[in-house]
Amino acid sequence: MNFSQPLQGTKRPKPNLSSMNTPNLIVIPLILLLFTPFSLSFSPTDNFLLSCGSHNNASLFNRVFMGDSTNPGSTFLSSDDSISLTYQKAPQDLSTLYHTARVFSSTGRYRFNMKKSGTHLVRFHFSPFKAQSFDLKSAKFCVFINGVSVLSNFQPPNYVLLKEFVLKIESNLLEILFRPVGDSGFAFVNALEVFTAPVDFVIDSGARLVGPSGVEEYRNLSSKVLETVHRINVGGLKITPFNDTLWRTWIPDEDYLMFKGAAKPAVSTHTPNYPKGGATRGIAPENVYMTAQQMNRENSSLASRFNITWNFPVSPGGAPHLVRLHFCDIVSPALDLLYFDVYINGYIAYKDLDLSSLTTHTLASPVYVDFVTNADDSGFQVSVGPSELSSSIRMNAILNGAEIMKMVNDVSTIVVHRRKNLWVLVGSIVGGIVVLFLVVTAFLLGAKCRNKKSKQRTVDSVGWTPLSMFGGSSLSRTSEPGSHGLLGMKIPFAEIQSATNNFDRNLIIGSGGFGMVYKGVLRDNVKVAVKRGMPGSRQGLPEFHTEITILSKIRHRHLVSLVGFCEENSEMILVYEYVEKGPLKKHLYGSSRQPPLSWKQRLKICIGAARGLHYLHTGFAQGIIHRDIKSTNILLDENYVAKVADFGLSRSGPCMDETHVSTNVKGSFGYLDPEYYRRQQLTDKSDVYSFGVVLFEVLCGRAAVDPQLAREQVNLAEWALEWLNKGMLEQIVDPHLVGQIKQSSLKKFCETAEKCLAEYGVDRPAMGDVLWNLEYALQLQESGQQREPHASSSASEAVSVTATVIPGNPSTNIRIERDYINCSSDKFCIYFRAESVKFVVAQAKLAITPLPHMKINYFPDHTAITKLCAILKQEGAMEA
Repeated sequence: MNFSQPLQGTKRPKPNLSSMNTPNLIVIPLILLLFTPFSLSFSPTDNFLLSCGSHNNASLFNRVFMGDSTNPGSTFLSSDDSISLTYQKAPQDLSTLYHTARVFSSTGRYRFNMKKSGTHLVRFHFSPFKAQSFDLKSAKFCVFINGVSVLSNFQPPNYVLLKEFVLKIESNLLEILFRPVGDSGFAFVNALEVFTAPVDFVIDSGARLVGPSGVEEYRNLSSKVLETVHRINVGGLKITPFNDTLWRTWIPDEDYLMFKGAAKPAVSTHTPNYPKGGATRGIAPENVYMTAQQMNRENSSLASRFNITWNFPVSPGGAPHLVRLHFCDIVSPALDLLYFDVYINGYIAYKDLDLSSLTTHTLASPVYVDFVTNADDSGFQVSVGPSELSSSIRMNAILNGAEIMKMVNDVSTIVVHRRKNLWVLVGSIVGGIVVLFLVVTAFLLGAKCRNKKSKQRTVDSVGWTPLSMFGGSSLSRTSEPGSHGLLGMKIPFAEIQSATNNFDRNLIIGSGGFGMVYKGVLRDNVKVAVKRGMPGSRQGLPEFHTEITILSKIRHRHLVSLVGFCEENSEMILVYEYVEKGPLKKHLYGSSRQPPLSWKQRLKICIGAARGLHYLHTGFAQGIIHRDIKSTNILLDENYVAKVADFGLSRSGPCMDETHVSTNVKGSFGYLDPEYYRRQQLTDKSDVYSFGVVLFEVLCGRAAVDPQLAREQVNLAEWALEWLNKGMLEQIVDPHLVGQIKQSSLKKFCETAEKCLAEYGVDRPAMGDVLWNLEYALQLQESGQQREPHASSSASEAVSVTATVIPGNPSTNIRIERDYINCSSDKFCIYFRAESVKFVVAQAKLAITPLPHMKINYFPDHTAITKLCAILKQEGAMEA
């Protein structure tokens, strides 16, 4: 289940079987599974169930929780100032477990005497209420388990919430500490569970570390503290704690399916064959392995080979997660017929998965596979699809269950206990001084050695050959002039350490699947953003090379510039220009939202981003497809100039005689082109779709996907288009924009966004057309003029024009970009096409009246635009 969602007090939509193309015959077995009796014979060695703040026992799911005020012999409550609260007006349908709470006004702790070391589960129950002078909704606190911070600045929501953690206990003592935040803060908890996990619940070996560079083995998994985020019964109904050995809740997968038409449920009425020494009921109950989602090959709108994909949102921060996937072949009539691939976030996680070999050749035998990977802001995408070994007759892929757990025990979260050993403290101080002395000495020696070299940085020999993105050679090893010395250069690791104060966590300004981003200052006082991949791992290597390859070849005002890179000691570090005001997303919505942007500011930001994308699509022979356009990848400088960033997923576009690039689906949930997802055929129109989602983000001031909202509002693109079709888009405009937008500008902007989100790429405009429409929307906003019939942006109403271009000096301000010719100067910016003219005169603010069949001749020199405008005025096409 999504453990940030309510357990009680709020209703979750029931699974709609008909929306999954489910035959009615499947409904009966699904319902029967709800009444299937299961053996709950698991008896944990350690089993502490506490009803906090209570003198009496309480029950939940037939389990008895003892009141912590009775102080059972193996449990000790220690606090300088704690009280018990009772909910006097509790609703009748609220379990008695949530009628009381233990409140801490200062640091308080529970200590448990453990009988057995090893993996344990710890659960916290929270349900705020008002009693005496306390309103528990206003609580804010931190929680530590054996010194590891598991909840930081935590504020429980106003419903019943369960937080579950899995951790390994090495000693016979477990301590849970609650620490209020602020002088007047307090902490509380309604109930606690601490019990031993089944044997081999988390094992050290066998997990697969998944990333761009492939799959590696991940070790020491049991040493991590895991927070359960999602627990999903794929293809089935909700499983309650009554039907789970470990009293867990599993929720249906329907809300997480990206394209419901790609999957159809499979149900077995036979008990799964649990293998000896393999998966057990403690790993997952029978109901999980008796249902699954499989490929819906009856859907004719899909390509012959396609994937089933789920998207699971997680909290931002880029933390590593454990993704546990459950499989049981309940769809094959015999062994050795089912082969499929597993992908996580678009990366291959398990190729040619053969369940028959994993289950010692026993059909319908449960098995699970653990994967470890980093999350990004869009969460996790889990996909299953046919393998190259799949036969055309038996082509299929399945998934029975999924669990996602966040790794929370980062080194920086370790808390120091109040009572310290004096000698340990003294030794730590002395040791720190010695280490500091050695570091300073080494740094000075290194600086002395570097001073012997040339003061100007030079490009070191590149130790790899980047991907050929543009049909040309790999990254040049010679210097190229740029705004900061040399493009494509290496920067010494020591200098990057100095620039970031040895990667000080206080300098972190962002994070993602690749790693952390730090603010830094180079020796020449240039501010930079330093993106560092996970040290010691080669995950992200293709993205690392791709970004260097692309950014070393381009320079544009609306694209983030590369300052340098470092790959010493297996590091993968990219150094960019520092973009002062950060991601566009932070200026639109979220807890860290900046002062709201005006409508005119938003239009200019969209125009800038569109210019950057237009340059990517048209500035090279094959063009570049970004593939991950979203509001977090559009950055704003100190003047709110937009810059497109993060080119790790970018691909070169199709050749002149091709219509698309065939590639695995990558991107971010909520922004992904549905046609690209279905057919795995990439074009620049996929970027156009993603940009259309960004346009609605800008207009509505909300996220592309928000699972906290009502079901019909979760997906921004679908929600906005629905209101647009009703002619009531004003109802969902960002409240900060109310009264700012002129109707003509809003209409043009919405038309543009709607066209970008067309289902098929052929129906979407090119980025040049999008740019023109946005420029026009800005012109309408500034002038307030209503559109005339001739001002439509459709090709049928555009003016045919013949352009005669006389070659001139290469340094002039006119260049050809495919079928567009861009003329720009300090005062004008004009785009027009060979077949249909569309003028944009942004800064000059000149009204344009197109004339049919007008022939324009111009010369590409510094007076070109002046001459062009003179011709237009003479023909009556332009008025000053």
